[in-house]
Amino acid sequence: MHIIIYGIINSITLSLISLGFTLVYSISRVPNFAHGALYILSGYLVWLFINKFAGFPYPFAIIASIGLTAIVGALIYRFILIRIRGMEISEIIATYAIGLAILEGLRWGGLRGGTFTLPTFAAGSVNLFDVSVDYQRLIIVGVGILTFVLLYAFTRYTKVGLALRGIAQDERAAMMLGINSDMTAIVSLAIGSALAGFAAVLLLPLGNIVVEAGYNVLIFAIAVCVIGGLGSWGGTIVASFVIGFAQILTEAFISTHYQMVVALLAIIVTLLVKPSGIFGKQKELEERV
Repeated sequence: MHIIIYGIINSITLSLISLGFTLVYSISRVPNFAHGALYILSGYLVWLFINKFAGFPYPFAIIASIGLTAIVGALIYRFILIRIRGMEISEIIATYAIGLAILEGLRWGGLRGGTFTLPTFAAGSVNLFDVSVDYQRLIIVGVGILTFVLLYAFTRYTKVGLALRGIAQDERAAMMLGINSDMTAIVSLAIGSALAGFAAVLLLPLGNIVVEAGYNVLIFAIAVCVIGGLGSWGGTIVASFVIGFAQILTEAFISTHYQMVVALLAIIVTLLVKPSGIFGKQKELEERV
């Protein structure tokens, strides 16, 4: 039962980590390799608000940090990616360079060691089928599921969400209907960055805010998206559960140090067996040939 409960928790955690990366790619076809850096930036901003500004309420610090992270994501597209959009290698290099600059800039600015932590939303734990689970992880599961539902509703029942879906499905047809491709890309980068920040404020209370976590988050997000199929939201959730349970099984029977190895091996195996991923479409012709 321990493996099942913590496998579900770990899977939803991976889904939250990778959701913003998937959303950006599915809409604008931009691989945002600054995703992990935006994750850490948001967490660090929350820490700054509650520690450097006396009396700043925790909820407002969370809202402010997510909002600022969304603005950073929008600015990345508006001033950099808009000039190289469609040049895939350049997009990867540019976003990775931006992420590297953010992370190493934070390190240079003093983000070192394990002293940077965020308070949990609720202290204590509860026993589920004789398995102890702290309240923060239960909040992550509940909020994670609610996030998936709200995002699904947003993309299907709002004007902005439908515009984003239109660009994702057929950019040329959507542009003929008057949808601005660059504006939707800016919105997608903003929402994707906000989702990265949202995941950070949920997950970072379980550990420390460290620069290295930004690189790990990027690797996990890439692993989930590659296995699920780049741009496939359903594939992202399925892949999260595949990797999530694989990591928990590895932790239970081998060692906790091999969780990253599991993610990297999953990427390699997927690229060898089915390069397009579980629900991916972009390589089907090559695979059939």
